Amino acid sequence: MIRDNGGVTEPLFVIPLWADLTAVALGGVQGALFASGFQGERRLDMLGVAIIGIVMGTGGGLIRDLLLGVSPATLQSNGYLLTASAAALIGMLLAGLFQRLNGLIVGLDALVIGLFGAFGTSKALALGLPPVPAVFVGVCAAVGGGILRDIIMGLPVAILHVSSLYAVAAAAGCVVLAALDAFGVHLVIAAIVGIAVTTVIRILAVVFDVSLPEQRMLYRRKVAVETSAIPVVRPADPGR
Repeated sequence: MIRDNGGVTEPLFVIPLWADLTAVALGGVQGALFASGFQGERRLDMLGVAIIGIVMGTGGGLIRDLLLGVSPATLQSNGYLLTASAAALIGMLLAGLFQRLNGLIVGLDALVIGLFGAFGTSKALALGLPPVPAVFVGVCAAVGGGILRDIIMGLPVAILHVSSLYAVAAAAGCVVLAALDAFGVHLVIAAIVGIAVTTVIRILAVVFDVSLPEQRMLYRRKVAVETSAIPVVRPADPGR
């Protein structure tokens, strides 16, 4: 398979299997850690934790390939589901250790977002999509696993609520990747830079608790501005 790059054909970019499996494995571990941390009514058994890990590990890739209209890579090889299952098991068994390493979990989460975002955008660009749709595919791949996880667990979808620049970090990395590709930078190098951008933004947002303004906060500001513009009519002094 080839792609046309200004009349010059070149081999179609293929995500290396080891890189794709690494993203799946990290997603599986992160998903299992997330599910293991719930207590009380939302506490999950071992099978539930494993399923959440598998969903996190494979969800982004499935959404990416469905949007691109290609056969899901996750279902073309035994390695993806086996890797996600093994990673979820590791995350489940070592949950007690990892939960004490909060920084590691934050970094792992940021890296997973960056990997899926970069792979989604890269694959879309390689298939000939314009930059804007390619970025859209990358962002959906980056946040897709988290969305499926939240839906399955009956939780509010994270990216629809106040969070530490979850989707914004993914979008920034995907935009940088697409921009570099447009300027002729090799797609692999552009992907590495995109992953780094997403990871750094996400980690900094968590560390410094940076998030987008709440919709209600913006509404209150609008009301305050409009109210301040209304002239205040003071009652006449009866003594005059």
